Formats: sequence, structure tokens, C-alpha cells
Amino acid sequence: MSLSARQWLERIRALDLPDRVRIMNVCGGHERSITQAGLRGALPSSVELIPGPGCPVCVCPEEDVYQAMQLALREDIILVAFGDMLRVPVNLPKREIRSLEQARAAGADVRPIASPTEATRIAHDNPDRAVVFFAAGFETTTAPVAAMLAEGVPDNLSVLLSGRLTWPAVAMLLDSEEAGFQALIAPGHVSTVMGPEEWEFVVREHNIPAAVAGFTPESLLAAMYSTLRQLRDGRRFLDNCYPEVVRPGGNRSAQRCMDETLDVVAANWRGVGTIPASGYALKPHLAAHDARELFPSCEDPDRKRIGQMPAGCDCSRVVLGKIYPNQCKLYGLACTPRSPVGPCMVSDEGACRIWWAGGVRDRADVEVA
Repeated sequence: MSLSARQWLERIRALDLPDRVRIMNVCGGHERSITQAGLRGALPSSVELIPGPGCPVCVCPEEDVYQAMQLALREDIILVAFGDMLRVPVNLPKREIRSLEQARAAGADVRPIASPTEATRIAHDNPDRAVVFFAAGFETTTAPVAAMLAEGVPDNLSVLLSGRLTWPAVAMLLDSEEAGFQALIAPGHVSTVMGPEEWEFVVREHNIPAAVAGFTPESLLAAMYSTLRQLRDGRRFLDNCYPEVVRPGGNRSAQRCMDETLDVVAANWRGVGTIPASGYALKPHLAAHDARELFPSCEDPDRKRIGQMPAGCDCSRVVLGKIYPNQCKLYGLACTPRSPVGPCMVSDEGACRIWWAGGVRDRADVEVA
């Protein structure tokens, strides 16, 4: 019989825990569920829940957003992108166009979409125009893009791909001098696609307990209980607390589509830097549908040097779990959902936006790590 959230909380409170245990999640959906359910306030004070690199919009390189803007402004194309990407600002003076949303207001044909099938439909509906799909996201979003490419796309549709793998960012944190957390809640949807085995390195190489979780308070609390009990008992293993969706090996069909259409490459993460084997690129046989190959003049290599977080913005430290969102100097002052400075306040998966929507208005000063 499955336990209720209250019962899981009672089990957690009954554990003999250290004075301080930091548990990191690396999924924006997890962070949203944790905040909306008020789990931080319900857990023992010794348990800290740290939002980590779980927002693909937040880590999408600034140079990719800039290139998408230049494509939309300078070329006679239709640019489509997932809705969150339209409001991500780039580092330009306020008098200039700084987002895809502003480019759209200036006359560019920029259209928000919710799935790759919409990109295909728009291309079919506009056969005389080039359509560029600015596709940013983690494995869960990249898999449908790969499926779209594997099935075949219209000749006038190309992809500006900014896909990222989740686990390399966690590996980078664990390989650093101080990871800042003692347990990991692994992302449920990513594990559904790629398989839970992708997270075994956390236990095997770093002796840190890990558990895959779903998005209900019950699943999240079950995963927290599992990792806390592992710490208490001195045992380490990868637990699957989302078995109704996450299966061993993951989604083989999705993985096959990704293998057929995409290469894994070193990739830049905004505010973090280049992480080896952490990004996706279209395979050479898809060059006719690669927007980087079709529109090279819109790429500005200098943006990689200057295109980090805006001045004063601590989004990169929030993404890496070094501070909580309300410890950023701009949180709630210069940076709000109405006028975001950094990407973490833009996306529904960004920790700053989630905390603000959850009612956190006061700034704090104590750092996580």
C-alpha cells in the first residue's frame, strides 16, 4: 500500500539525522512541486532542499539566444521556439532589442510553440518560407525533436539546436572541490527517456545516495526518505521512487531516434562554462536542416566571450546550488517576473521564478555552500 505525504513526513521525522543534510534536485518540475506543496517548511530544519541545474532555459547559452534573435530580425524566416525562450534577455543595452519577444514586437515573425509537431505544421503551412525551430531543452525535450528529424521534416524546416544532457552538470559539481550536497533527487522525466541507470555514477563514483522521483509530494518525499535513510544506515544505492513511469533502460525508441540524428558534443552552459559531452548537435547527414549551417552569418563567436549573466545577476550561482534564489542581489528588486534580468526569473522551471510564484518575497543572506 502506498503511503501518503503525511506518512512519509512522519517517517522522515523519525529518522536520527545529522545536524545538516543538503539534498539537491536537478529538475525544475521537482522544484516547482516542492515549493507549491510547501515541503521545505514541513521537513525537519536539518534537511535543506537545494535547487540545482534543472532549468534548460536558464543554462541555454546567451550566444544561442542572440543568434536566434539575429535570424528572426535579419532573415526572411519564421522563427519558432518554446514559449519560455521568447522572454530570455541577452546582454545588450536596454535601448536595443534584447529578447525574441522584443524582436517580435519590432516586426520579426517569431511564434511560440509547445511541441515539435507545431513546427512541422507551420513549415507545411508556409511552403514558400524558411522556418527555423530554435530548440532548447534537456533530454526530455530533445527526444521529441530527434523523433521529428528521424521521421523526416519539410525541406523548408531547419533546427537551431541548443539541447543539453542533464547528468554532466551534476558530474561537474561532484568533481569540484565542494559539491555542496550529500544526497541527490534525480529527475523523473529525464530518467523516463534515458533510463535511471544514467544516475548510478553518483553512487558508484561519489558514494552519494540518489533516488529518482516523480512530481507528487508523495514521490518526492519517498525519494527524500530513501536518501536520508541511506545516509543514516551507511548504505548507498540508486533508488527508483517513480517506478510507474521510469523503467530500466528507459525509452529505447526515443534513444534510438536520438542516436540516429544527434551527436553528443562539448557544450557551453550559460554562466557555468563549457562542460564536456553535455550537448547535442545535428549529425552531418542532417546539414540541410541545421540552421547553423544554413545561416552562418547570424552566428557571432564573440558572444561566447561576453554572453554570460547580466551584471549583478547571480543566476549561475543559483543554477549550481551555491545560493538560494532569494540570496541574489537583484531578486525582487531589479529582477521580477514582470521585468526579468536573468533567465532564472523567466522560465516556469527557473528556481527564481518558482520561488517568486510561491510567495517568497524577502531576501536572505545565508549561503548554501
